[in-house]
Formats: sequence, C-alpha cells, structure tokens
Amino acid sequence: MKNFNSIRINNILYSKDNILSVLSHNQGVWMENLVDFLYSWFDSSDFIEVQTSGSTGIPKTIQLRKQSMINSASMTCEYFNLSEDNTVLLCLPADYIAGKMMIVRAIVSGFNLLVVKPSANPFEEVDEIIDFTAITPFQFINSYQSIQNKPIRKMIIGGSSVSLRLQKLMEDLETDIYETYGMTETCSHIALRKLNGANASEYFEVLPKIEIHQDHRNCLVIKAPALTDDELITNDVIEMPDNSHFKWLGRYDNVINTGGIKIFPEQLEKKIEPYLERRFFIGFVPDGNLGQKVILVIEGNPLSNYEHSELENKFNSALSKYEKPKQTHFIESFELSSSGKILKNKMLLQIQGKG
Repeated sequence: MKNFNSIRINNILYSKDNILSVLSHNQGVWMENLVDFLYSWFDSSDFIEVQTSGSTGIPKTIQLRKQSMINSASMTCEYFNLSEDNTVLLCLPADYIAGKMMIVRAIVSGFNLLVVKPSANPFEEVDEIIDFTAITPFQFINSYQSIQNKPIRKMIIGGSSVSLRLQKLMEDLETDIYETYGMTETCSHIALRKLNGANASEYFEVLPKIEIHQDHRNCLVIKAPALTDDELITNDVIEMPDNSHFKWLGRYDNVINTGGIKIFPEQLEKKIEPYLERRFFIGFVPDGNLGQKVILVIEGNPLSNYEHSELENKFNSALSKYEKPKQTHFIESFELSSSGKILKNKMLLQIQGKG
C-alpha cells in the first residue's frame, strides 16, 4: 500500500511525529478522537476498526482495510474534483465512518482540512470559502441560515434520509447539495443523488467502479471489489432503471403487509410529512383481520381533539384506505442512536408489547 503519511489540518502539515501538537490548539474529546484515528491510520496495521451506527441492528465493531478506505476516498475526490488547492470542512465527529472518511480524503488528496467542533450549526464561526463538506440532515436544519450566507460550493448530506421539507429549503441555495447512499461496510457512500439545481433527481447515481443489481426481493446488491471482497446484499428495496441508477423505496424488513397490500413506511412518511411539524414515524401492530395494522407514532404530547380531527381530514384526502394509520401513539421523547437516527424498531417493540 502506498504510504499516505501526512495531513494538512487548518493549513498546518502534520505527520505521525507531530500530530499530538494539534491538541495544543484545539482541546476537546472531539479532537482527541480525531488524533486517535490518525495514530491508528499511521501505524503498521492494514486495518482500521470502525463502529457501525446500530440504526438497523446491534452496533458492532468491524475492520476495514486501509486500502479500501483509500480507494473510497479517491472515488469521492475524483467525483468532486478535490485536490490540494481546496479547503474542505470537517464538522462531523471522527468516531464514525463519515468523519473518518473526510480525514482519509484529506490524506489522499492533500487538501486543507478545516476542522471545527461538531455541533448543530458548525458554520457559525467559519469565514473561509469552503469547497466541500459533509453534514447530517440535523445539522442542515440548524445551519440553514448560516449556509445561506456562507460561500460553500459543494456539500454531501447523509446519516438519515432527506425529507421533502429539507429538500424544499435547498432549492434556492447556490451550494450544490448531494444525498449519499452507503454504509460502514462500503467505507461511506457508493452512490450520490443531486438534491438541488438543474440536475436534481429522484435517482442515486453509483460511483465509478461500483456495480449494482437487484435480488429476487428487488433489494439492492452491491459489487465493489475496490472496497470489499464480497457482494453486499442489502435490505433496501429499489427501483432500478439502468445499471448505474436506482431509486430507494424503503427497507424490505420494514414493509407492512396490511390486508394483502404492501406499504413502505418510508414512502408513507414522505406523504404525511407536509401535515406534521413534529418528528414522527410509521409502524405497525399485529391485527387479526388485516395481519398488520398501520400506526402513526408522534413525538410529544397527544394532539387536541381539533388537531386530531384536522389531521384525519388531511389523511382522508391524501392517503388510500390501506395507507391511513389505524392508530396514533405518542411518545414523549424519541430514542435516538449515537449518530442521531430514530430507533424506530426499539420503540415499536415497546408499543407492540414485546420490548
């Protein structure tokens, strides 16, 4: 493996020998995690240990080849034309794959990595022109006013799905914004979807050197020999118009079979989103007649009788009889994973009396 043994952070060049000096200027656990990752990167091992998010199962630690991470970083840098002339903002924690891969991209390309403390609005203190950055939907919501007034050229957004409300906010921004599709096992994203501007699309485009197809369930299968030895069979149901594009419909293991009709909760949530300001999600409870009954779970206190009646009227005009939630449950505060994703399955088990 080629020796990538230096990184430019805040316009200072660091190597294994002097990386500890970063901490003299930036105190905090978030920076200590970054330095810990760099120590692991600069050591003699061919692997990096990475924690998965736990959004679809039990969090676990896996090993990624450093060469695979380099290959992934190279794909992204080539796609966005990132080089040593660019300044890139890191505002994600180095604990998880998204933050780690931003660091690896800096090592591979030589660009200047501007590092700020991960926060809800990381752009408040940024004055430099930012050529590229990666954020979460939560950060976008809280940073929207700042992003409007900052010179940010390109941005990727991931960690959870992008709502229609968020995409509407992006329409008038000059920043080119892309949604990512990927997972820890693929060293971050393997596909991108343009969210705003002339080339905005419902479809993800896979990166070069990535092959995809569908299995018998219409779920996405990924072949990426530069990133992983084995084909990755996902539980993501997709629509696939050609060999390099796909539209994400929802997760196979989340599909609700109600009266013989299959409902994708993720698609139904997008239909409901315009009518609810609070966080919510769609799930099911067992039902003797329908098999599974669609339910709506809302964060916070119960709606008033008037609010509930208004919501019902909107559902009557926007949803089919099978899509309409048959019950509404309220949870005071949603449980979240360490990366900020709603732990839907855990809360559904409690509602179903299994948790």
